[in-house]
Amino acid sequence: MRVLIATGLWMAAMAGCSPAPEEPRVTVQHVTVTLPAIRGRPGAAYFTLRTNTNPTSLIGVMSPLVQRIELHESGSKDGVSSMKPLEETVFPGRGLLSFKPGGKHAMLFGIDPSVKAGGKIPLTFTFDPAPAVTVEAEVRGPGDVHDGH
Repeated sequence: MRVLIATGLWMAAMAGCSPAPEEPRVTVQHVTVTLPAIRGRPGAAYFTLRTNTNPTSLIGVMSPLVQRIELHESGSKDGVSSMKPLEETVFPGRGLLSFKPGGKHAMLFGIDPSVKAGGKIPLTFTFDPAPAVTVEAEVRGPGDVHDGH
């Protein structure tokens, strides 16, 4: 009986020594918004996301200065370019998700006319299971270089 009690106490003590699991989180980096060349058309947002928790999903992006934001993916097959909405945005096993020209991106519909190149725009990213993250995105004009993003 003493052995069982001692074993139980030892197991309880060891459980107390284990580090607590890390809270799910996502970092949002290299966030830029490109304004459309023609006013009234959608703009685009590009960014890099990194998570510490698998699985993690990007649920959506929103801004008080944009009517609607949709996640899309561009691609090319047999020389024909296409774009389609993303059905699911789950981080791959290494926990890095990139949205860049020619690939995954966010389409911004109904950008407030007050948003100008050289300024900033708040974007809020929502995730599952990590908490939402709000960042200030750099606003660029149409055709501005994206430094690889």
